[in-house]
Amino acid sequence: MQSAFPLLTLLIWLPIAGAAVVLLFGERANTARWLALAIAVVTLVASVPLLTGYDAGAGTMQFVENTVWIGAIHANYHLGVDGISVALIVLTTFVTVLVILGAWEAVQTRVSQYLAAFLVLEGVMIGVFAAMDALLFYVFFEGMLIPMFIIIGVWGGPRRVYATMKFFLYTFFGSIFMLIALIYLYLQTNSWELSQFAALPIGATAQGWLFFAFLAGFAIKVPMWPVHTWLPDAHVEAPTGGSVILAAIMLKIGGYGFLRFSLPIVPDACQQFTWLIVVLSLIAVIYVGFVALVQEDMKKLIAYSSVSHMGFVTLGIFISLALMRVSGDKDAAYLGVSGAMVQMVSHGFISGAMFSCVGVLYDRTHSRMIKDYGGVVNTMPWFAALWVLFSMANCGLPGTSGFVGEFMVILASFAMSPWVAAGAAFTLIIGAAYTLWLVKRVIFGDVANKHVAELADIDVREALVLGAFAAATLLVGIWPAPLTHLMDASVRHIVDQLLVTKL
Repeated sequence: MQSAFPLLTLLIWLPIAGAAVVLLFGERANTARWLALAIAVVTLVASVPLLTGYDAGAGTMQFVENTVWIGAIHANYHLGVDGISVALIVLTTFVTVLVILGAWEAVQTRVSQYLAAFLVLEGVMIGVFAAMDALLFYVFFEGMLIPMFIIIGVWGGPRRVYATMKFFLYTFFGSIFMLIALIYLYLQTNSWELSQFAALPIGATAQGWLFFAFLAGFAIKVPMWPVHTWLPDAHVEAPTGGSVILAAIMLKIGGYGFLRFSLPIVPDACQQFTWLIVVLSLIAVIYVGFVALVQEDMKKLIAYSSVSHMGFVTLGIFISLALMRVSGDKDAAYLGVSGAMVQMVSHGFISGAMFSCVGVLYDRTHSRMIKDYGGVVNTMPWFAALWVLFSMANCGLPGTSGFVGEFMVILASFAMSPWVAAGAAFTLIIGAAYTLWLVKRVIFGDVANKHVAELADIDVREALVLGAFAAATLLVGIWPAPLTHLMDASVRHIVDQLLVTKL
């Protein structure tokens, strides 16, 4: 049903237009900060009607907007959201506010340009989650590269040029194959509508090629092993806000792409190559966790942790496919997809919080090396308490959001194979190992040096940012029902489609 008010258009273009206004203030940094924060808060408030107005029981695309965009090639400006999209859009608007608050004092050069880049990135990411036209999706999908390229390349660390180029080349390379796949589907349907692509009968050979084309685009975004190596470099060199957005939002677009493109368009190929995704996901969960264990840079450790935890997303999605097509166990399949979606939202809170914590320390000491810390709890007790909370969530402690999604995926894994479930559950051990090892060396013990002795505890602004992440982490961990209910019907709709064959 066509929406009476263009709410999605407002959410996409308000921050982008606001970015242009912020740029006008040049080096009037304080004015730019307050204006950018106001725009981000208004965008967050404007996203609330998605939660209150969305009919979660229906699970259909709602708030639909559809008008001709490029008539000559049948491309439409077609937007709409289901429960999954709503959750990810609200996550985007929520995290953007915290990123702007977090950068209040950390960024002192080209402040207006820095904040404008994040506002543009916010609008483009919302466009990705709302696009129902494949060409429009691709434009937003590629558009994300530009502001993030600028954020890392201008405000990043000493090796920012290397990290930026690696980030751009990896993601752009994968996107080329996805574009070829979309053009092929357009030539078959004479339309860019995702619904038309999903309804198209496709032969086995074509499905195989399309599957790997989509895999190239989305696996790099997740990122899956072995195409994950761009992420640690990007995180280490990115400013704190760039790391938060990259981990909390941008990585989720890979998992979202599998749900929107791979599963409905090439379900038979997905079934054929489920084993491949499950194996790659388990390698990410286990092997990359061991890699995290030996890191000496806090950011790099958390970056590898992100790769490991995002392995649960792809594992949950493709385990569900195997369960539906082999055993027809719809309940377990639903549990897997639902767990993957909860994991995406939860990881947004936890990873964003942990990178923010590293940013708090870096702003004071200008070091991310673990060896430069020790005994932080003695000088920053409030900060230490929040860091430990986020660390426990990263370990999957019950009562935190980190437990819910991972536990659901592990339960679904049992229906496929106890060995797969054992491999997935192993992350609870290795995750606890590298996270608690980090906490022990940074937070506890005696004060390590004079720099730690001189640290001041978090101020009101930092407490607001970390407190918001903490509240979200605990809320989803203690009471996940509102989140799962929001996505429930949409997930069931996706699971029901997995039994459809297109051969």
